[in-house]
Amino acid sequence: MIDLVIVGGGPAGLAAAYSAWQHGLRDILILERDNELGGILNQCIHNGFGLHRFGEQLTGPEYAGRCIELLRSTGVRVELGTMVLEVTPDKKIHCVSKEKGYQILEAKSVILCMGCRERTRGAIGIPGTRPAGIYTAGAAQRYVNMEGYLVGKRVLILGSGDIGLIMARRMTLEGAKVLCVAELMPYSGGLKRNIVQCLDDFGIPLRLSHTVVDIQGKERVTGITLARVENGKSVPGTEEHYDCDTLLLSCGLLPENELSRAAGVALSPVTGGPAVNESLETNLPGVFAAGNVLHVHDLVDFVSMESEALARHAAAYIEGKGIDPCTLDVKCGEGVGHTIPQKVSGKNDFSLSLRVRNHYRDCRIVVRQNGVEVAAKKMKKAIPAEMIQFKVSAAKLQEKGALEVSVE
Repeated sequence: MIDLVIVGGGPAGLAAAYSAWQHGLRDILILERDNELGGILNQCIHNGFGLHRFGEQLTGPEYAGRCIELLRSTGVRVELGTMVLEVTPDKKIHCVSKEKGYQILEAKSVILCMGCRERTRGAIGIPGTRPAGIYTAGAAQRYVNMEGYLVGKRVLILGSGDIGLIMARRMTLEGAKVLCVAELMPYSGGLKRNIVQCLDDFGIPLRLSHTVVDIQGKERVTGITLARVENGKSVPGTEEHYDCDTLLLSCGLLPENELSRAAGVALSPVTGGPAVNESLETNLPGVFAAGNVLHVHDLVDFVSMESEALARHAAAYIEGKGIDPCTLDVKCGEGVGHTIPQKVSGKNDFSLSLRVRNHYRDCRIVVRQNGVEVAAKKMKKAIPAEMIQFKVSAAKLQEKGALEVSVE
């Protein structure tokens, strides 16, 4: 019986393991399917990581390196090249590796840190033929940054998420011509700094309220047709043709929860990740989730800090200290897309994470219980691309009544 098994050795898993060690646990195992720790950070060679956690700008591999160095100061065990096949409700982990073959591990507690995956072409239903030259932005990033392959020379990018924006700059620096970035929504899905540094600085146009309506080419992409979008539908007569050989898709990320779903973890229909309480514990006692497997973050620093906080609760669970029953629902009110957590006890201060549905200026994020304001945060601007976090004090909470979070 292992005290704590962490599924995933990316930034969430590394931070959770280190924090759990700092909180007194000594029997900790990380299972990572790749041959090295660090997860997606290893292919993110641009800087901008670590400002909140380390107080300086780091590249992805540098950030991962810092986390791995911290881990080396502990006795946390790591098994690389290990694919987790199943997690059962009673916390048995079925996994397989070349070195140890098929294993069934028993754990007192499990932290799910599997990260997220990209929406593929099939998930977004673009019409047209199916030639070569269509990649998700993350796959293209790995090919360019880690494998040394330039995936195309004339590129169009659909979706203005951060990965798409960063790949617009990366492809340009490698000598490709990025024709434009098209975005279905009337606003960008990426951070403002990435729009400036990755598009504006390189003269790459951003076409808002546009989408791909056709892909041409038999063996390889030869062209893309864009059209303007109104009320969710393309407008006839607004089509524009681009001669290109590559289409990169940056159309959103989905928490990777096949293991969670099979284990019986209750998932949120909004985030796609587990529904959790204030300790980030799922509906399965002793099974926790953190990082992009829980909800997609825009900054890796927040992933690490969330995982560090969770590890304290996992350690308390293992030591038999228990977790206060969480009976108060946290609901989304006007303008709020989702919140983490979805349930709280009302007895402890907790960190509230949320995303808004639209763009707002000079607004307040307000938490009310039974019509009474219990917490609020002033915002000069609030946009869907940026996650909002703040502390909610238990001192003002009542024993009964759901909490409603809204934008005013």
